[in-house]
Amino acid sequence: MDLYNSALGKNITFIRPAYFIIRGFIGVPHVKFYYVFLFFVYIVSVLGNTAVMAVIYLDHNLRTPKYVAVFNLALVDLLESTALVPKVLDIFLFNNYNVSYNDCMTYLFFCFTFLSLQALNLVALSYDRLVAIMFPLHYQTKITNRGMFSLIGFFWIFAIIAILIAVGLLTRLSFCKSVVINSYFCDHGQIYKLACNDYFPNAVIGRLFPFLILWIPLAVILSSYMCIGYTLAKVATAQERIKAFKTCTAHLSLVAIYFVPILITFTMSANIELNARIINLSLTSVFPPMLNPIIYVLQTQEIKLSLKKILKINNRSKNMFR
Repeated sequence: MDLYNSALGKNITFIRPAYFIIRGFIGVPHVKFYYVFLFFVYIVSVLGNTAVMAVIYLDHNLRTPKYVAVFNLALVDLLESTALVPKVLDIFLFNNYNVSYNDCMTYLFFCFTFLSLQALNLVALSYDRLVAIMFPLHYQTKITNRGMFSLIGFFWIFAIIAILIAVGLLTRLSFCKSVVINSYFCDHGQIYKLACNDYFPNAVIGRLFPFLILWIPLAVILSSYMCIGYTLAKVATAQERIKAFKTCTAHLSLVAIYFVPILITFTMSANIELNARIINLSLTSVFPPMLNPIIYVLQTQEIKLSLKKILKINNRSKNMFR
C-alpha cells in the first residue's frame, strides 16, 4: 500500500473499488429482445465451432497445416463467445450490474485475449494461402503441421503476455471518481479513464494494442493478398486463376466479417450515440464466432465432404443396431 501511495502522491489515497458497475445497454428500448438474440447467436456459435472442431479431429485427411489453423480459429471463437456472452446475459438479463474488481480484471483478460487471437489466427491462415498459391510445388515443405503449431503457439503467447501487461497496468490505478463502465463488458479503455491518478501508461497501451493486434495483422493480410493477386495475374488461364482464388474465398470472408465492422465502428465512433456504439461493438464481438463455422462449412469442399462422410457412417451404425 505504501508503494501505491508514493506513486499516487502525498495527498491521494489509493482506492481499489470493491466492484465496477457495467452500464451496458441501459436506456436501449426493447433491449430484452436483443438479449434473446445474443443467446441465439451464442448457441449457434457453440454448435457451429464445436462441429467444425469435431470434423477436423475425426477426419485424418484434415490433419493438415491449413486445418490446424482452422481448428484453432474455431477453438478461439468458442472460447471468446463463452468468455463474453454468458456474462453479458448474466449482467443485464438478471440485473447483476455490479462486477467485483477481481472478476472484472479476469473478464477483461479472457475477452481481450481471445478477441486478439481471432485477428492473429487470420494472419496464420493468410500465410497458409500465400504459400499455397505462390509456391505450390514447395507447399508441403514450407508449411508443415509443426511449423503451423509453432506459429499459433507464438500468437497465443504474444496475446496472453500483451493482455497481462494491460491488466497489470490497470491494477496500479486508483478509482476515486466513478466506478460506472460505459460499455457492455469490462472494457480496458473505459476502465482506465475512470482513474484519478496518472493513467498515461494505460493510454499508451490502449493506443498501442489496437495497432499491434488489429492494424498490423490487417496490413499483413492485405499485403499477402496483394502478392497473391500479383501471382494469379501471371497465371496462364482465367480458369486456373478462378480455381486458385476459390481456395481463398472462405478466408477472405472471415477477414471481411472480422475487420469491416471494426473499421466502420472506429471510423464513425465520434458521430455515434453511446448506446448505438455499445450495440455496434457488441455485434462486432459476437457475429464473427457465429459466422466463421458457417462460412467454412459452406465454402470449403473438404469440410463438406468430411461432414457427409461422418453422417453416412453414423447412419450406417444406427441401421446396423436396429
